[in-house]
Order: sequence, then C-alpha cells, then structure tokens
Amino acid sequence: MKYVLRPVSTLLVSSMLLVSACNQNSGKQETADTETSTTTTANEVKLPARANFQKTIDGKQTDLFILKNKNNVQAAITNYGGRVVSLLVPDKTGKLTDISIGFDNVEDYTEGADTFFGATIGRYGNRIAKGKFKLEGKEYTLATNNGANHLHGGNKGFSRVVWDAKQVDDKTLELTYVSKDMEEGYPGNLTTKVTYTLTDENELTVNYQATTDKTTIVNLTNHTFFNLNGEGSGDILGHTLQINADRYNPVDSTLIPTGIEPVTNTPFDFQQPTAIGARIKDQNQQLQYGNGYDHNYVLTGGNAGKEMKLAATVTGDKSGITMEIRTQEPGIQFYSGNFMEGGHTLKVGKDEFRTAFCLETQHFPDSPNQPAFPTTVLKPGQTYNTTTVHKFSAK
Repeated sequence: MKYVLRPVSTLLVSSMLLVSACNQNSGKQETADTETSTTTTANEVKLPARANFQKTIDGKQTDLFILKNKNNVQAAITNYGGRVVSLLVPDKTGKLTDISIGFDNVEDYTEGADTFFGATIGRYGNRIAKGKFKLEGKEYTLATNNGANHLHGGNKGFSRVVWDAKQVDDKTLELTYVSKDMEEGYPGNLTTKVTYTLTDENELTVNYQATTDKTTIVNLTNHTFFNLNGEGSGDILGHTLQINADRYNPVDSTLIPTGIEPVTNTPFDFQQPTAIGARIKDQNQQLQYGNGYDHNYVLTGGNAGKEMKLAATVTGDKSGITMEIRTQEPGIQFYSGNFMEGGHTLKVGKDEFRTAFCLETQHFPDSPNQPAFPTTVLKPGQTYNTTTVHKFSAK
C-alpha cells in the first residue's frame, strides 16, 4: 500500500469531484459509445452473455463490462462486487483460454456464502483476529465471519455491493463506491475508486485509490481464482510457481499470523520455480493449518519506495500461459484452493478441490493488531493509492 500525501486543498477538490461523479452516476452505468465485440472462432471460448448480468440489486443496476486489446485479450468485469468474471488470453498455440474461475450470470454470485470469485475485497482484505482492533484509543468490533475471525470486509464487504461504473474506453473501466461511516463496523466515510486497465502489452492493471473523513484502516485487493490451463481443466498442482520472497507469515490454527519467518528449508520456499503440488502434502504443521497453502509472503523489497516489484510468476503446465504479478504492496497471499469442494457450477465445470489458486497482493493479515507489520491506517488528508499489474504471455 502506498500512501501519497497531497496538499489538503488538492485532496478536497479531488474528493469533491469524485463524490460528485458518484452522485451523478448512482444507479446507472456509463459505457463506451462503441460496443466491444466478443465474437470468437469455433475453437475458442466465449465471454458470458452481457444480459445475464443486467439486473437490479439493492436498487442499483448491475452490468457486464468488456475490456479488449489489439491482441484480442479480453476481460469481462461486473460492477457487482467489482468482479473479474472472465479473462481470455491466448495459450501457447494461440487459442484463447479463460483463466479466471467464475459464473456466467450475476445471480450465482449473489446466492449462498460468498465465494469471492474475482471480487474486489475491502475494506480489509484477509483476516483480523477476533474481529477487533484499536485505533486512536478506541476499540472497533467487526463481524466474525471466518470462525473466530473477521475475513475480507465482513458479512457483505465490497464483494457484495454494486459499484458505480464508468467504461472510459475499450481498455479502461472505473468503479467507485462510498462506504459509509461504521459500515461493517469500520470508521469513516471511505470513498474508493478501482480502475481496471487492459493494455496492448497484455497487462491487466488494477489501481486502487481511497480517501476517508475519519481515521480508518484499509487493505484492498482482488480475489480472482486462476487456472492458467483454463477453467474446467483440472487441478493446478502442476502449475509452476515462483514467489519473490524469502520470508512468510506462519499462522496459528485459525490462520492468524504469528510473526515472520524464513521460507528456507520449508515447503513454503518458492524462490525458485517449483510445482505447486511438489510439497503440498509434506508433513508440516503450517500446511495442516491451511489444508495446503493459505499464507502471506513478505515480498523482497518490502514497502520501501514507490517502485513496482515482481511479486510472483506462474506458468500453466498444459497451456504454457505465464502470469507475472508486479505490485507496490509489501505482501502477497498464496492460496492453493484448499477449500474448494465442487459445490458450484462454473462457466465450465465445477470448483473442485484445488482447481484454482489465488495470489492476492496486500498488506499483511491482522496488521491492525500487529505493530511490527506495515501499517494499514489511513487518515483524513491522505490518499491510499496502490497498483498491481498482471502480465500474460505464452510459449
């Protein structure tokens, strides 16, 4: 997370403009003048039908927005939860492959327990111990929606709200949401803007910005479930993963960090390209706690400076598709799909055990309760501003 301190006058103007834009766009979606074609050949996958996402939820209109670059890479994003629904990239043969796990209609995202497929997560990504934290001498209580702990913003969070959407052009989508003071127990009116951009270099860039009128905590991320061999292609254990981190956060039995330790000589060492499944069955207490990998990695380079750093590289063993993740965040959560149980019918197939993985760029879990971790506090007059880039190639 990068905090950019701006002059108060500039911040006020920016905030007024953003709030004004939210008010003007509330309840309706703006799209580019030119419709983006999603036509594919008979040998390629297709994006979900836009009509399947045009519903009214909580009195606001949902939709599906298509980003497309000159290489025919396509991203389908819904403003319900700011979710990546589909991500079509060419494999080593040039065939378009949908590497994002999700549903082909908005209703499936609204039903039952939140799967977080593709979602924008907030106000706080990951866990907060016992749903409590102190800020400026006051204790705040949040929902405990993950055992004894708070997870991914609470019972509703940012993943189950309808964002105001503006499609700037074929490659850019802006989503805005104003989270009211004490929503889900968090202090302050938080104005959040998430911008998805698909470049001609086959990069999906996600920029997060937020301002508040009261001191609060913020830790935004994206929760796309990936299978680089394509949705419905089987498990992800043969994917090769490299994480640019020599340390990680071990956890207790409820998955709350207990500190920072080296990855060397542990199953958590992905400093060199390694198959996800190579050591996932090792007799290791941390793997037992997470039922596999569900841990935050402390990225090399930490939180110093504003430069983008390479966080992780993953390659699909069947497709040859490689995803590089660069970020300004100090950490990345690696989740190996350990709690996927085949309970959902996806666009293709079901969400069977370990048929997808997540790599969520973030600040560390439970940071508000652990002073040694990089701060997630945001104050009035500050701007939360952080970017993560997913770059795709194949060979």
